[in-house]
Amino acid sequence: MDVDTRLLRYFAAVAEEGTLTRAAERLFVSQPALTKQIKQLETQLGVRLFTRSHLGMTLTEAGGALAERVPALLAAWDQAMRETKSAAGQEARVLRVGFLASAANEATPRIIAEFARRRPGWRADMRQAAWSNPSAGLADGDVDVALLRLPFPGQDALRTAVLFTEPRWVALPAGHPFAARDLIPFRDLWDEPFVAAPAESGRWRDHWLATDERDGHPVRIGAVTEQPDDWLSAIANGYGIALAPASAARFYARPGVTYRPVSGVSPSRVGVAWAPADDTHPVVQDFVRCCLDNIPRLEEPPA
Repeated sequence: MDVDTRLLRYFAAVAEEGTLTRAAERLFVSQPALTKQIKQLETQLGVRLFTRSHLGMTLTEAGGALAERVPALLAAWDQAMRETKSAAGQEARVLRVGFLASAANEATPRIIAEFARRRPGWRADMRQAAWSNPSAGLADGDVDVALLRLPFPGQDALRTAVLFTEPRWVALPAGHPFAARDLIPFRDLWDEPFVAAPAESGRWRDHWLATDERDGHPVRIGAVTEQPDDWLSAIANGYGIALAPASAARFYARPGVTYRPVSGVSPSRVGVAWAPADDTHPVVQDFVRCCLDNIPRLEEPPA
């Protein structure tokens, strides 16, 4: 019998969390969708895995037996997939580099050029990810290393090194009443509708909504997008505003969108990330070193 590893990951989350609610939050899926996947797994296996009650989800004897085996099984599968894809990259002399939006800003071309100098014959294959995938494929083993905005879901299971920080500004429709201000207190934006990333992006979405810097004030969502072009269109069309790194004013300038500095909100951090298994991978570590060597020139992004 073949079982989708996704179903096993859902099962493991419910077994570890003990409730569908907490497991759904951890997996960034809806509770009804998670319930459906657990029932599908039970149907495929022909056994009952959980006893459901108002207290949560309790493993049956069969469920407990499966729960003991699943973590090692998934870890082995993940490692096998990473090694397989890494071997293919080694053979082709290609390093797969995931990134979001503008990656490491103006330093990205320097990083790539330095990597080519250190590794003659190798190529860094840059792969842009949607905002619904804030690890840019690294968590799934689809890339070898990534240039990311921190924090992101699954970050604790990966290695990260901060390259630089930059202020978070706000992107506004050009006709917005605040567009003429030189500096906007974040508190003044709390009641505005925001353009947000998809819910499954978890901590990353929360960071760009600054949910933990609102003193408990609820967030109003005006639109949800997962690509920069759609994000810019939503703002220009007046569906909402959005926090953005200061560099967005350079990389994502567009008629109808105005960027303004914001006070009272923490900065954005850009980092390079890789899997713990690649701590000794010479090619991955060469790329990480290329990133870190650019830190002095990245500390103060151009105004």
